[in-house]
Amino acid sequence: MRVMHFVTGGFSGATQVAVDLCLAAQSAGQDVVLVLRKKRTTSPARVDALRAQGLDVRVVPGWAHIATLWTLRALALQWRPDILVAHGYSEHLWGRYAGLWAKVPRLVHVEHNSRERYTRWRLLQALWLARRTAATVGVSEGVREQLVARGFPAQRCVAIPNGIDLDRFPAPALVPFAQRAPGIIMAARFARQKDHATLIEAAALLQAQGVTAPVYLAGGGKARMAQRMQALAREKGVADQVHFLGSVADLPQRLMQNRIFVLATHYEGMPLALVEGMAAGCACVASDVVGVRGVMQPGRTGLLVPEGDAPALAQALARLLADTALAASLGEAARAQAVQECSLATMHTRYQHLLKRVHAQGTC
Repeated sequence: MRVMHFVTGGFSGATQVAVDLCLAAQSAGQDVVLVLRKKRTTSPARVDALRAQGLDVRVVPGWAHIATLWTLRALALQWRPDILVAHGYSEHLWGRYAGLWAKVPRLVHVEHNSRERYTRWRLLQALWLARRTAATVGVSEGVREQLVARGFPAQRCVAIPNGIDLDRFPAPALVPFAQRAPGIIMAARFARQKDHATLIEAAALLQAQGVTAPVYLAGGGKARMAQRMQALAREKGVADQVHFLGSVADLPQRLMQNRIFVLATHYEGMPLALVEGMAAGCACVASDVVGVRGVMQPGRTGLLVPEGDAPALAQALARLLADTALAASLGEAARAQAVQECSLATMHTRYQHLLKRVHAQGTC
């Protein structure tokens, strides 16, 4: 079974899932190739690092849809995959068009978010392609439900939650909660989807109450968006409290050394960053949106707050900073849930079972 994965080269969460699946398949001896659609943020160094791990990585142009289609079709004709897995919006459109054009036997679509920016025309295209697609994967049950509600064939829609590499969060490396710094970390790229602004406003509200716990914003993304958030921090008077870290290589260590993880967001599919915060044993606070609700158990493995509600977020953070026992209990339960349900191995096994059924039967 030869499998080609096609995904954005922007190194988003969708890219990470595709990379993890490819590496796991490669370790199992499967023929696999990863194709990235070139973006302005495609890092040659990161591509080279993947190739250094022995992964077959190709990069196709992204400056025009026809250029993407033409090059991906040529690659598919050359490589002859049995299955083409197209990840994320809008790559799942161009990937499947190219797969049909190259007569790839089986197509699989992976939807990574619950609120993609479908125009009416793009949705019509996606639904047309869905009738020619063996399986559509939602990366959480909430995403699968959104797909069915949009008109995707329910019998071909399945949910496979994202997983993480738990080896990056080994139990011996976990710092005892009482010894952790009372820091607040949000790991998310700067993009319209993420809601850094609400966390910055919450930090200002906490400061007004005399609470000045440091806030660390880790992640790359759009430079203009990061600059806007830096300006907001200055405007709110918390520039000294909110630290912009950019992309960091030691995120697991930072998470395991701090007490609180925050995911302020407008929509999600199945957020890997939140699962990593849970695996690190952090007390987690997240926006109450589709994709997040199915990850945390409110009051047991974390706290949910209304989307875009800075006062509610500030109140939740103040509660965790003041009640160390509660925060420690949430962190311990979050860690246990992540280990039990969200491993990379579990995700890979579920995809392998799906791909084998698709390969053998033509549909899921």
